[in-house]
Amino acid sequence: MDPRIARTRKSLQNALFDLARERALDDISIADIAEQAGVNRSTFYQHYSDKDTLLADAIDAVVEAAGTAIPAVSEISPEPPEVLVDYLRHVDDNAAVYARIFGKHGSPVVVARLRDRIQTIVIDAVTTSHAETFGDIPSDVLAAGLSGSVLGVLEAWVTRDPRPPVETAVRWLWQVLLGPSAVER
Repeated sequence: MDPRIARTRKSLQNALFDLARERALDDISIADIAEQAGVNRSTFYQHYSDKDTLLADAIDAVVEAAGTAIPAVSEISPEPPEVLVDYLRHVDDNAAVYARIFGKHGSPVVVARLRDRIQTIVIDAVTTSHAETFGDIPSDVLAAGLSGSVLGVLEAWVTRDPRPPVETAVRWLWQVLLGPSAVER
C-alpha cells in the first residue's frame, strides 16, 4: 500500500478511536473525524464509505498494535491462556469505546467483524485440533455459538457499572466457553 494512503487511513482511524473514547458514536460526524485527523471530508470518502467501516478498521489496528489479537487457542486447559488475558486487558483499557460499540446505538459493522474473526478462530481450532469434544456439531454451528457467547460476555462486562476487574471477566468468559465443570475455581 502507498505510504501516503496508509498514513491517511491511520490518521482517520486514530481520530475516530480517540473521539469514540469521549462521545457516543451517533454524536460523531464525518466532519468531526476529518477535522480531528487533519484532512477534509472528501479525503475521508476517498478512503472509507462510512464511519462504521472506519471504526472496524480502527479497532483492528489498535488490537494489532497492542499485540492483543483475539487469541487462537490450541490447547484447552482449566486455566485461560495468557493471550486471552492480554486481549481482555486491551478491551478494559478501551472499555468506553467497546461499550459504545456494543451499546444501543453501537456499531453492527464492528460487532459483525468481531463475530467473523471469532468464528474463523473457532473453525480453525476445531479443524486443526481434530477435537471430538463437541461431537457431531458442525464447526460453523459451533463457531456461531461460541462467538455469540464471547460477544455476549464482553458486552455484559464492559457495560457493567462498576466494571469488574479483567481477571473476573477472564474467568467468566473461560467458564462460559468451557462449561462449569471444566474450570477449576
